[in-house]
Amino acid sequence: MSRRFARGGGALAWDVSGEGPDLLLLHAFPFDHGMWDEVAEALAPHARCVRFSARGFGGSSPAGALLSMEGIAADAVALLDHLGISRAAVCGLSMGGYAALAMARAHPTRLSGLALVDTRAEADTPDSRAGRAALAAAVRAQGVGPVVEAMLPRLLGATTQRERPQVVSKVRAAIEAAAPGAVADALAGLAARADQTGLLREIRVPALCVVGAEDALTPPADAQRMAAAIPGAKLVTLPACGHLPSFEAPAALAAALRQWLAARP
Repeated sequence: MSRRFARGGGALAWDVSGEGPDLLLLHAFPFDHGMWDEVAEALAPHARCVRFSARGFGGSSPAGALLSMEGIAADAVALLDHLGISRAAVCGLSMGGYAALAMARAHPTRLSGLALVDTRAEADTPDSRAGRAALAAAVRAQGVGPVVEAMLPRLLGATTQRERPQVVSKVRAAIEAAAPGAVADALAGLAARADQTGLLREIRVPALCVVGAEDALTPPADAQRMAAAIPGAKLVTLPACGHLPSFEAPAALAAALRQWLAARP
């Protein structure tokens, strides 16, 4: 069961499990920290996994405005402070990766490592920002249905969609559980996020880039560019996996994270 941490006039839903080096897990849009359940379970003997839901998701209080990546990063640091953790390895998937990069820029001394999973460093293009604004307007008018229809076919890899209907159903249910206001606030924050490509060459902690071979949203070329730009970064490609390895290939993602954590100085 999630715990709650008072923060900024509201509360954040969070959880911690496992033993070992501290690993902060930042979730994707439009999910909550429950998306990490299988990964955290697999890592339990190897890492102490800390995770929380961004504002408006999974029992956390609403943002009340645009959900910025910097805001998620600040909440992450506040939770680490609450737990007495001075430094942690930080792993972000998709939106969580954007927040992890914001954290690396604003709070670099709090990171002992950085894992970027199915994400990118570039900001949205004008067309992408316009698309997010249109989707946010549809969500405010109709609920999360438009997000399900627009995103589900692109979130999961072709292999998952063809061979693993139970995963498709699980992801659909997770999206449908999201609050429309939180989804719209997050879409605005995603559209407004900063370009972090210049930050990559300044990262000085052990880094890992992970990507699904069938990711249509942030394809392998994005991860390859990030890994090439970050000094000493390792690149792992997960076969038969799309944009959501925490759902599609949790064991493989956990194995990549476990090996990365063990190899750090």
